[in-house]
Amino acid sequence: MEKQKDKILIVDDVELNRAILCELFAGDYEILEADNGKTAVELMQQYHEEIAIVLMDIVMPIMNGLEALEIMNAKGLTEKTPIFLITAESSNDAISKGFRLGVVDVVLKPFNPDNICQRVNNIIELYRYRYKLENLVQEQMNKIEKQNEQLRNFNVAMIDTLSTIVEFRDCESGQHVQRIRQLTKIMLKELGRQNAEYKMSDKTIEDISMAAALHDIGKIAIPDYILNKPGRLTAEEFAIMKEHTLYGCEILESIDSLKQNKEQYRYHYNICRWHHEKWDGSGYPDGLIGKEIPIYAQIVALADCYDALTSVRCYKGAFTHEESVKMIEKGECGAFSPDLLQCFLKIAPSLPEILQSDDGLPAVVYHYQHPNTEKFSGKKCYSCDMDKNSRVARLLEIEREK
Repeated sequence: MEKQKDKILIVDDVELNRAILCELFAGDYEILEADNGKTAVELMQQYHEEIAIVLMDIVMPIMNGLEALEIMNAKGLTEKTPIFLITAESSNDAISKGFRLGVVDVVLKPFNPDNICQRVNNIIELYRYRYKLENLVQEQMNKIEKQNEQLRNFNVAMIDTLSTIVEFRDCESGQHVQRIRQLTKIMLKELGRQNAEYKMSDKTIEDISMAAALHDIGKIAIPDYILNKPGRLTAEEFAIMKEHTLYGCEILESIDSLKQNKEQYRYHYNICRWHHEKWDGSGYPDGLIGKEIPIYAQIVALADCYDALTSVRCYKGAFTHEESVKMIEKGECGAFSPDLLQCFLKIAPSLPEILQSDDGLPAVVYHYQHPNTEKFSGKKCYSCDMDKNSRVARLLEIEREK
């Protein structure tokens, strides 16, 4: 069992910046500070097993952040520790090099403390989930040689864990994957009843429904600023978002235990790659048309569309069930198979009762006031009111006088 990491390393040559970040996280973590890259490397060598995350500037004396990151990578110090760049350096070359060196996110100065807290805590939890999963994989792989049933049980647990990670990153409420599973199963059964061409065994339906849980696993590789953007994506951002279908396939290819069951792996792979394809060929990533798209991938696409419409997302409110059904029927969400659309419209009246909705959870709104004002405000805030004698207040007063 990996030791719980309880330290954050803050690397910045400006003491005020370190002080602000220190006060944000001091309540939950022990803080290590460095004012240059060389000291940061030394602290990483000493404490890397205990450091949960590194928040590092780029432009610093003695050794800059990118030079320090290169050394950390060469020494294998960043394999299990996420690195955030918090910097005023906004050149594409520097930021691109940071990502090539394994940086998980870049925050430009001046930064919003609330946003940093949210993003840092999300990444820390994501890494904890990731290594919890790796430990589970290692433990189970020693047993699956003797019993195939143990392998299947492990796969179910792994899929649940991976889908939970995706929901955590995507700021979902926790029920999205369960609803997709349920919708997929309902439509597979109903479509088989309506048309013998699509009739499947109960085991196949169960396998496909399980595979539906990982349809968005590739979103793990999409940057937070795109994944949780509250407004419309730009063309460039949408192009990056579309890559999640291909990233997901790469992730699935790396899971050897899934590939041992070739048929089930095929369901996972095809759903992950093609759940955004459209009947008329307008989808992505491959622009498949009509029956070139496996029927089960079409079903997951429709289930995902319905749940997205009826759920609150960071970029939209929830449509009513009736509005969502009409939008799908009129083709406002893209083209679907006529057979599948007929199946969906037949079961649509019963969906609100069947599915468990997580709507009604209070939205959390974050506000930030400059530290020179009296206090932080909002429904939730990660920092207490500023004490006049606090380190940040003292340093701000020095800066004001300068």
